[in-house]
Amino acid sequence: MTADDHIVFIVDDDASLREALSELLASHGMRALAFGSAGDYISADKPDIPACLILDVELPDINGLDLQRQIAEGDHPPIIFITGHGDIPSSVRAIKHGALDFLTKPFSDADLMTAIDAAVTQDREKRSERAELGVLKQRYLDLTPRERDVLPLVVSGLLNKQAAAELGISEVTLQIHRRNVMQKMAAASLADLVRIAERLAIPITHSRRTGGA
Repeated sequence: MTADDHIVFIVDDDASLREALSELLASHGMRALAFGSAGDYISADKPDIPACLILDVELPDINGLDLQRQIAEGDHPPIIFITGHGDIPSSVRAIKHGALDFLTKPFSDADLMTAIDAAVTQDREKRSERAELGVLKQRYLDLTPRERDVLPLVVSGLLNKQAAAELGISEVTLQIHRRNVMQKMAAASLADLVRIAERLAIPITHSRRTGGA
């Protein structure tokens, strides 16, 4: 990783700690952006690159745990909580709601850097997954309405003649639509198309039938 392809956000009302953490990260070749309050963090323009969020529990405007809850619905970087007043209920709540780690001050530089590396790696992987899913969604949108009708029947395991009967079209026409679906979705095999359908949460409403249609 280079300093330009990821960033660490720091939200803590202690200016000296913000400075110390920024210097620590700089010494490891990491870029940091520090804020003194949750409000400053929320309102700031932030680069759209892999990141992690070092978040103090006690902040001047809202509790760090409350900020975690507020941003939970959107895409946000993995959170590493830091606090000078650690308690078990707070740490359990933080981890339960997705925080990667919960460190009590004073914590070691090594522990923090290990957590940061894990957080940035996790965010990078999630971003890659979101990007891949975005491509699949666009491919699905590029299907014609009839091809979208065909897709769930194909991945349900219906034979061509069964799927054709379901749609009231000829088997030859069904085969053409099926081929187009495979090509447009860039599926190398039926198993690949099934995996794609699962990722897109396309409902499977039919089960394979053995009888004639």
